[in-house]
Amino acid sequence: MADEPNPEDLEIADELIAERRAEAPGETPEDMSAWQRPITAAIDVINYRAGQIIALLMVPLIVVVVYEVISRNSFAILQDAGFEDLARSLGLGPTLWVYDTSRMIAGVLFMAAAGYGLMRGVHIRADFLYRNWSSKTQATVDALLYLLFFMPSMIFFTIVASQFWWLAYSTGETMAIDSAWGPLLWPARTAMPVGGFLLMLQGIPEIFRAFHKMGKEREKLFVRALPVYVIALAWLILAIFAPQLVPGGEWFTDLMSARPELDKPTIGLIMLFAMLFVIFIGFPISFTLIFLAFVFGIWGANFKLTTLLMTLNTNSTMLNDQLMAVPLFVLMGIVMEAAGLMERLFASIQMIMARVRGALFIAVLIVSTIFAAATGIVGASVTLLGIMAGATMSRSGYNVQLAAGTITAGGTLGILIPPSIMLIVMGPVLEVSTLDLFRGAFIPGALLASLYLLYTLGRCWLNPELGPILADEDQPETSKFYGAEVALICLGVLTVCRVFGLSLGGAFAGTVPFAGLIVLAIVLAVAYAAYRRLNVLRIVVPIAVIFHLYMITANMAGGELPIWSTIFGAFTVLLAILGRPIYSREADESFYFSDLWDEFFAGLMPPTILISFALGSILLGLATPAEAAAMGAFGAILLSIGYRKFTIPSFFDSLIKALEITVLIMFLVAASNFFGAQFSALGTPKMMTELLLGLDMSPYLILILVMALIFLLGWPLEWVPIVLIVVPILLPTVEALDVYGLDRYDMMVWFGILVAVNLQTAWLSPPVALSAYFLKGVVPNWDLKDIYLGMMQFMLVQLFGLILLFLFPQLVLWLPEVMSGN
Repeated sequence: MADEPNPEDLEIADELIAERRAEAPGETPEDMSAWQRPITAAIDVINYRAGQIIALLMVPLIVVVVYEVISRNSFAILQDAGFEDLARSLGLGPTLWVYDTSRMIAGVLFMAAAGYGLMRGVHIRADFLYRNWSSKTQATVDALLYLLFFMPSMIFFTIVASQFWWLAYSTGETMAIDSAWGPLLWPARTAMPVGGFLLMLQGIPEIFRAFHKMGKEREKLFVRALPVYVIALAWLILAIFAPQLVPGGEWFTDLMSARPELDKPTIGLIMLFAMLFVIFIGFPISFTLIFLAFVFGIWGANFKLTTLLMTLNTNSTMLNDQLMAVPLFVLMGIVMEAAGLMERLFASIQMIMARVRGALFIAVLIVSTIFAAATGIVGASVTLLGIMAGATMSRSGYNVQLAAGTITAGGTLGILIPPSIMLIVMGPVLEVSTLDLFRGAFIPGALLASLYLLYTLGRCWLNPELGPILADEDQPETSKFYGAEVALICLGVLTVCRVFGLSLGGAFAGTVPFAGLIVLAIVLAVAYAAYRRLNVLRIVVPIAVIFHLYMITANMAGGELPIWSTIFGAFTVLLAILGRPIYSREADESFYFSDLWDEFFAGLMPPTILISFALGSILLGLATPAEAAAMGAFGAILLSIGYRKFTIPSFFDSLIKALEITVLIMFLVAASNFFGAQFSALGTPKMMTELLLGLDMSPYLILILVMALIFLLGWPLEWVPIVLIVVPILLPTVEALDVYGLDRYDMMVWFGILVAVNLQTAWLSPPVALSAYFLKGVVPNWDLKDIYLGMMQFMLVQLFGLILLFLFPQLVLWLPEVMSGN
């Protein structure tokens, strides 16, 4: 049996990339066969340079989308204020060209860089069985599958994509169907044959690496068979695309056109089992899906229909405006993580909560929740939390199991909390708005974070030894009235948040442009003055209380009193009461705001403001996910510059990492769309749905069985293949269920969030979850067994949350309904 993954080899940029190739591009083993080394090095370098160039396309992608958002919203604000003529003279307003330009750039990003992704080793594989084999067996299987699966399917893909490109070029095809601008399609579609060719070309070094890894004796057998293989492959390609040029070509064409003896749904079942078998062998999933879709598509239908499905689904993935948000949100997270804001925020929260039992648990969960909305990268979150909290927890006598569970559970929140990459990918699969999935995930994300917090604090309350108060040397220096400090800071933050919400809602709109921003800026200035000067604070506190009481009174006068508004106002009055020591005689000498608040705001405010604008604009419907992602990435770059963490080399490295994750996800999206379209065309999903519904089972029980299957598959598989392969297969069955009287759309939103929470639960399930190895790598003195036991505790908490969401669908559906005006 193979060893456990080496934590030092794990790439924390994304949990899906755990085996990225270590050697530099063009670097080859010295004992590789002499004639293979220059070929391998040359092709590696070609794809490496191509990837570097393609990664730079993220910059114009951000620029054009940010320009559209600023131009359109500035025009709307000036128009509402009566300055429409000025806005038009400045050239502001919605554009015709940005929408199409941005999605074409996003499509080129993943398609043209597919070869680079393979060169870097980022195409995902399910290595549940693969990793248990010896190196020679792994290499032999890789070589066979590359020769039998990869090379034929990539050559087919490149040829058909070239024909598809030529059709667009020769006919002058445009985007007139779904575009007001109607640009030519062929420039963007060039990425399909180019990307297919570079990907096919990269297969040659991969085969040579497998030859080298398997040993000289086995390599000789493969090398001797290569001439026969090349001739057979050439014959196959000509027999398919030019049958008149080779002997037996027309016979082969007739064979492909013959009607199958089996019915199509049965062929689809064989296709499904073949897919599961090959995936669990460990070959990269994307290439497996493409090859199987070709083979079974030709067997069950015909070559022409199969190639048509391939080109149309790849093209639709490239031009999907929802998926355009994937590279931008990924880049936003990577840039923010590189800026080091997480460490700063954790240190300040740790100091603020130093006098509370379980302070480090609280700090870990707060920081992980905030950064889940910024990065969504589990590997990076778990690793950084482990680095920041692990040593301090050990030194402070914290329980290792509870500490490990808190870190790993908090790190997985990025899977669910918007802007989750999983939800962006899931939207087109479920045929629902990503916006509604984001809205639906907001309460479940807060619910799970709250359950984690309640569990850890409850355990510490029952047994204080699990999370003791920090030692004296770790306690911060504060004023005599530290409770008043906390209360007044909370009062100020809540007041600013209330004004921010009113500004977004248009409460301050008038004849002055940007009135909401002006009011918010004034409030921030007054709050800062009160923070720095005690005399100002004594005046501002009653004003803040009066403001909140006025808002409650205004709501009552209007006949409406939202419960959250009442709670909000009552809480501010309570905070003001707790802050009463500022009026005492001792306050002038004994009351002051500790230095730790400066560090707290420096770590909290920039990412919070960025997340609020990016996520808030999505939830309120002010921007599409792609637009919010571009603004978020742009804001993350500005933050990096402001914190003096920005350098050209580091930013380029962030672009490269974002490109690799984008290729991983988006190429698998395209491959799974092709596979899913072919699978559906065979009619197998319909047959499976009729079979399940024909059983004498409650629809609720069927849904529970579906969720149980997804949970079990979450152990050996990552979320990407489950969302893109398993969910579409199960979708017709779920759509046919009558559960809680939900219509199709609400059912899909609810089901999508259940799947997301379910997969997050599976992420905490030992022994497969990589988060355990990430944590073990940075806290080596923690035993892996204790990490597993800690993860399992929070897996049970997660299951409780999943049950609540299953029993009460409105926990998911309430916010989408309210924010859509229903």
